[in-house]
Amino acid sequence: MSTDKSKACVQSEEPLTPLEGVWPEAKRADQFAYGAALKWASGIFCLPQHLEHVAQYCKRESQRTTFIYTRLKSLVQSYINGVGWGVEKLCEARSELHEGATLLQMAEQNSSWNTDVAQSLDKLREVSERHTQLLAAVNNLPRLYSVRSMVLETERLVESRRLLEAHARLMQLESWQDDIMWQLHGQLQSAEDQELVKDYFSGVRKLVDTLGREIWAVVSSALTLALQNPTPFVSAVRIVEREEALDQALLKDRGRPGGRPLPPDRPRCWRACFFKVLEEAVSARFRSVSHLPTRGPGLAGHLSALQHGIMADVATVGHFLEHCVPEHYHLTAAYLRASHFCLHAHLAQVISWDLENGEIFAVLFWVLHIYTSAEMMGHPELALVLNGEDLGALITTEGLEELQNKYVSSVRTKVSEWMHKAMVVEIQDWQKELEPETDHEGFYHTSLPTIITQMLEENSRVARMIGPSLQDRIIQMGLYEIEALLNRFREALVEYGKEHRRGQNKHPFYLHYLLASISNFVILKKSTESLQQQRSSWALSQFSRTPPNPLTALDRTVRRACCLVLDELKQNLLPWCGGVLTRDWLIHGGPVSKLCAVLEQHVELYRRVRPPCRQWLQEEARWLLVGEYVRALMQRRFVCHGADERRQLAEQMLHDEQNFKEIFDALENEASNNPLALVPVLADFFRLNDPGLLALDVSGLIQKYPDISADHVSVLLDIRGDVPRDLRSALRDLLEQSAPPLPEGYRPVFTDVLVPTSNRTFCLPTAKCA
Repeated sequence: MSTDKSKACVQSEEPLTPLEGVWPEAKRADQFAYGAALKWASGIFCLPQHLEHVAQYCKRESQRTTFIYTRLKSLVQSYINGVGWGVEKLCEARSELHEGATLLQMAEQNSSWNTDVAQSLDKLREVSERHTQLLAAVNNLPRLYSVRSMVLETERLVESRRLLEAHARLMQLESWQDDIMWQLHGQLQSAEDQELVKDYFSGVRKLVDTLGREIWAVVSSALTLALQNPTPFVSAVRIVEREEALDQALLKDRGRPGGRPLPPDRPRCWRACFFKVLEEAVSARFRSVSHLPTRGPGLAGHLSALQHGIMADVATVGHFLEHCVPEHYHLTAAYLRASHFCLHAHLAQVISWDLENGEIFAVLFWVLHIYTSAEMMGHPELALVLNGEDLGALITTEGLEELQNKYVSSVRTKVSEWMHKAMVVEIQDWQKELEPETDHEGFYHTSLPTIITQMLEENSRVARMIGPSLQDRIIQMGLYEIEALLNRFREALVEYGKEHRRGQNKHPFYLHYLLASISNFVILKKSTESLQQQRSSWALSQFSRTPPNPLTALDRTVRRACCLVLDELKQNLLPWCGGVLTRDWLIHGGPVSKLCAVLEQHVELYRRVRPPCRQWLQEEARWLLVGEYVRALMQRRFVCHGADERRQLAEQMLHDEQNFKEIFDALENEASNNPLALVPVLADFFRLNDPGLLALDVSGLIQKYPDISADHVSVLLDIRGDVPRDLRSALRDLLEQSAPPLPEGYRPVFTDVLVPTSNRTFCLPTAKCA
């Protein structure tokens, strides 16, 4: 029921559409409106109690409809008013166009009448033009008659350097010429007339050239005139400014409508020419310098003379010439720029020469330090005039790099030559029959490390005066050369050792010079480490080549020299080692005393070597002695025939060990692993009376010296002479089963000692024979 009422309400409020026949979309709009109203009413009046508010809704919708109609009426009225205003404007425009067309018709009629009148005045115009030409000719005749005399008078003024008067006459002549040319231009005369005028005034153009040459001569000699008579220079500057002002006026006049065209030789730009002549005057000072007197040590003097000459000229310009020119000239700054560019070109020529390292140093030091210092461009007064950074670098980055490369290459050639000569002298000293010199500490030495150290430190110090980058490169070069020298020195040591072995008496102080070389290497190592510490961390990452490793080469060379020293000791010990651990040695003591004398002599010489090589040599000599002693024991030079001989063998070995300890007594507290401790252990092995305890003794021997092999133990058992075959077999099995690995830091004793094969082909199974 409520739905029917709402529909009735909506139907009663449905608007009429009288324009449906004229506007087809009106019907569709009505349908949309009807549907929307129906949807709205269905939502509002869905319950019976909502019908109580029908009157309120009808009143509100009626007010809304009235408001919409009012707005539509006002909008349509505004549109109608606008259309009316537009129609009125169109009517006014139509009437104005009609008046304009009438005026144009009247103007056309007047124009046709004026054309007829103008044709009747052509003859009058021709007479007027002819009269104007005659008047111009009458007015210019006095000027034309006086041109030649004024040209001659102006030439005399120029020759006498009365420049301002000469320029005033010249300006008057040019004014006459320009006026006549302008009159001809305005009267559309032929080109022949214009050429005639130019030829007549040809002397004026020559005067311009003559005056210009005189002015530029004055400008070129401005520095000299400033100290004598600056009046000609002031006159030249005033003339330049006159010409510059005249150029500007003519250019401005040409830009105006109806203005005169520029004369053929304008603008002259004499102010730009002034600065160009100034630059040429500065350049002339450098072009006059020949490179022959500046070569060698004279180059530093030449650069110093340039410095004082430039600063004197700058002082003259700043104190005298700067006050003779307008302020906007900035003459001092211009002179500094010209000097800078000329120096740039001059130094480029100097760099192209084949310079020595001293000359390159002079150029680099002057460019990087003197030129930018307070003595030149860094002077406080000049800093107020011109910023040095605006001038740019005196030598380009590529030029500096090339110059530094040449310097490093030149120094490297010199260093290589000096090192080669020092090494040749060192090798020649090896042939002398004189003991090497000792220093204040008693160590052997030669002049080689001092020469190398001083040479490299001096080059590093000189390079540091240029800059840290060059110092790094010089140090890097020096380290390469040290590495190369050490490699050559190592080869020379090897050859020296070969020559000595071929003739023992040829080099009486062979060992002494080897020890002196080792001391030299210790000194050289300290110098090398000092050089490496002077390098910057930045430089270490800049070198693309494999970095030098002189310390590795130094260690290899030192080891080679030490090996030659130990080989010499071994060669001197071998004649006496052959008599050790023999039956004669067992009975009479043999050559142990002589062996100890040789050993003591060597150890005493080792004290002339600088530490740590001294301790290393003494320690290696002890290991060498023990190795040779064990090697002699492994020769099986005799077999004990009873307990008394075994006891005597042990006592003699302990006696030898005591003699050796006395020689190396100074090293007892320094050695962490004393190889002489093996001798008492072997003596206890031989002194053992009960063979049944040998297994325990062998186990202890293996624990102390894990590198001992079954062959070594077999030789020891052979020397005892009382070990039965079954016990030998058991001990061999024990050795094979309990071979421990070598502990870390353990230095082998038996590994380098080979066991010679036995000459016996058959062995009787007796108690005394193994």
